[in-house]
Amino acid sequence: MSHQGSGRPEDSPADGPGGYTTPPEGGVYEWYTRGLELLRSGSPGAALQLLTRAAEAEPASHSIREALARAQFGTRRFSAAAQSFGAIVEEEPAEDYARFGLGLSLSRLGDFEGAARHLALAAAMRPENEDYAKALRHARATLKSRR
Repeated sequence: MSHQGSGRPEDSPADGPGGYTTPPEGGVYEWYTRGLELLRSGSPGAALQLLTRAAEAEPASHSIREALARAQFGTRRFSAAAQSFGAIVEEEPAEDYARFGLGLSLSRLGDFEGAARHLALAAAMRPENEDYAKALRHARATLKSRR
C-alpha cells in the first residue's frame, strides 16, 4: 500500500501503520461507515483502505472485521478474505454470513471441499437464503465434475 502518490517527494518520511502518511479524517466510526458506503457503491479498493485503518484501531470489532473481509473479497484478495472471515468463524461458529464469505473465498482459491463445508453450514443456518444455497450448489457441482 505504500506507493508514491503524485506530488509526493521521493525522500518523504516513511509511511505509518497500514501504509498511511496521515490518518483519514474522522475517527474509527467514520472510517467504518464511509467504508461501508464505499462497499455499497462498488468501490471496494477505497473501502479497503479505510477499513484496514479502522481494523488496526479496533481489532476486536466484529463489524469492522466483517466489512474488511468483504472489501478484501471485493478487491480479489481471496486469501486475506478467507483469513478474515475464518477468524470471525473461529470466534463465532454460528456466524452464518462469515461462513458464507469464507466459503466463497475458499472457492475462489480452488478449495471446493472447504468451500462446500462452510457453505453447507451457512445454508443450514439460513435455509431461506438463496444466495447461500446457490453458492453451495456451485461448489458441490464443481467438486462432482472434478471427480
